[in-house]
Order: sequence, then structure tokens, then C-alpha cells
Amino acid sequence: MNILIFGANGMVGQGALREALSEADVEQIFVIGRRPLTSTDKRLTQIICEDFTLLPQLIEQLPRIDACFFCLGQSSSGMNEQQYHAVTYDLTLSAAYTLVQNNTNMTFIYVSGAGTDSSEQGKTMWARVKGSTENALLSCGFSAVYLFRPAVIQPLDNIRSKTASYRIFYQIMKPLFPLLKRLLPAYILTTRDIGQAMLNAARYGYYTPILEVKDIAMLAKQ
Repeated sequence: MNILIFGANGMVGQGALREALSEADVEQIFVIGRRPLTSTDKRLTQIICEDFTLLPQLIEQLPRIDACFFCLGQSSSGMNEQQYHAVTYDLTLSAAYTLVQNNTNMTFIYVSGAGTDSSEQGKTMWARVKGSTENALLSCGFSAVYLFRPAVIQPLDNIRSKTASYRIFYQIMKPLFPLLKRLLPAYILTTRDIGQAMLNAARYGYYTPILEVKDIAMLAKQ
């Protein structure tokens, strides 16, 4: 299985990459991002892209991809809807449209978020934009699209968020995560859970394209 990962420097992307590198059936992993990774695994090919308007040209140079894990994400804080739409919808669909032109028989997995608004009519801006992005991906023409909607994510294996405020939050919450996961299993996933669920979605599929927390947890154990 050949996998393409966007956002491998982020917390979710780091988890997806780590889990992919641990699996024997993953033959090649291609990562597109702005900054290099420290991993030197021979199966990993890094493609540095500081200008994401060049994504289509870079994607067209890749060999056959079986699954794309799109883990790029940015907080909507400080952005208006037009700005957030550009970095969320436009960027994601630019990659998706190029990939589907090269290979319709692939799985596209998009990390969205709990509370995403599929109706695109709600009052919360980020949820509308995420919902619009999800809906567009479902219409792209891939053989399978899975939309992951995690809520609280516990980073494991020394994985850290690149966002300073999130790092502080996770440091404060670290002693509480084991208890919270027992008390609130419908809200908390680990980076391992999400990575394994992505791999299993690519391998086996899932009965619904929208995966809430409980679905992701279930698929991770499949």
C-alpha cells in the first residue's frame, strides 16, 4: 500500500505517519509539507513544498497512491470566513481534484472535527467551512472518502502539537487523560487510535463515510 500524507508535522499527521511506519503492508509513504521531518525510514519520501499553489504539479509526479491521509488543519482564530475557506476548502480540494484525476480507485481520508456542520447553514463559521469541504470531497469521484471527526485527542509517543496553546493544554491535561478516557470514551481518542483507524479505513473500508469519535475508536481496533 502506498500512502500520501499531508500535514505530517502536525499532531494528527505525526500519529498517522508513526502508525504507517509500523505496518508491514505499507510499502511507500510520501509526505508533502513545508518543513522536513526527522525520520530517515527508507520507505519515506519527503517533498518540501513552501508554496501550496504548486501542489498539483507535485502530486502529478507521484507514483500510484492507494490512500491519502489529509491531516492539514488550521485554527480559524483570527480569520474571517474567506481566509479560512482558502486554507481549508481551497487547499484540500486542490489536492483532492489532482489526485482523483490521476487515480479514482483510491481512498481519501480527511481529518475534519467534531461539530462539523454538514448542512453548511449553521452559525459557526469553521463548522460551515469544514462541512462544505466534506461535502465537496464526497462528490470528487474517489472510490472511497472517509471524513474523520475527532474531538479531544491525546498525543502519545512524544508527539506534540505545533500550536503553543494546544501544547500547554495537553501538558495540563496529561495526568487526567487516563481517567477522562474511561469516563468519557465518546469524546477522547489517542493519536494511535486515529492513525490505526486511517490505515484500517484504507484496508477494509467502513460502513459510513462520516466517522465520529466512536466510529474512529471502533475502526482502530478492527
